[in-house]
Amino acid sequence: MAPSDDSLGMGEPLLESRSSPTSPNPRSHSTVKRKRKVVVQTENKVITKKRKHQAVPADDDLDLISGINYAIGRMDNRILADHLAQQIKRFGGDLSLVELEDRYIPEKAIEDTSAWENLRDLKSLPDFLERYSTKSGKKKKLSAASKVRGAPHTIVVAAAGLRAADLTRALRVFQNKDSSVAKLFAKHIKFRDAIKHVKKTRMGLAVGTPTRLLDLLNEGALSVEKLERIVVDCSHIDQKKRGILDMRETQLPLVQFLGRDNIKRRYGTSDEGVRLLFY
Repeated sequence: MAPSDDSLGMGEPLLESRSSPTSPNPRSHSTVKRKRKVVVQTENKVITKKRKHQAVPADDDLDLISGINYAIGRMDNRILADHLAQQIKRFGGDLSLVELEDRYIPEKAIEDTSAWENLRDLKSLPDFLERYSTKSGKKKKLSAASKVRGAPHTIVVAAAGLRAADLTRALRVFQNKDSSVAKLFAKHIKFRDAIKHVKKTRMGLAVGTPTRLLDLLNEGALSVEKLERIVVDCSHIDQKKRGILDMRETQLPLVQFLGRDNIKRRYGTSDEGVRLLFY
């Protein structure tokens, strides 16, 4: 009777005897490969997650001394639209999906200003406006004003009255006897007096808080007939590291203002369009 494979060492023991004593266990090597694959996949997931949430600023981007959120300046129009959508969803928890969708600002509405290299502070604001005031390839004169009362070509939106006052002073370089830089915020003037002032004033630029701007629009005092651009003072933060998009009391009225039908339908259009800039 012929000897069996087991008796000749032709089975599994023979395979083991051919392996070098110093060579790694094939199973261990396979396990290492699987572990490496898991690590790589995990790292990729982390990277992907970071990319998806890159609109959220890190603490290093929040400069309390200068009062600036540097992350805003690095966001292009696509990332800004995503960031704004996240904040709308954050504070709109009681809204339906249809209502949320209606409040979103499209990417095409937002001007990409990520190429701006200077600080987004008060001193640089006039230069920023000059750079991004072109229309149909031509520079617009920011010191000019329409003959229509209460109809600015530029509206600057700030989170609070004190900040709006600072912005107004920074923009006085565009003011002259025929064109005012109007202050439209609650702490400056009573609402009824503000209505009278707006209705009788020729203004090139208007600076205000979201709630006051909405109220003046609803009263028919402030007109968007000649409006060419809206500048949101988005990089500025307070001592609690909050900007205009980070507080419910400013974000909600801002979104309502930006989403008004007579403004929103003109976003991204070439003729009589409104450009949305985040400073």
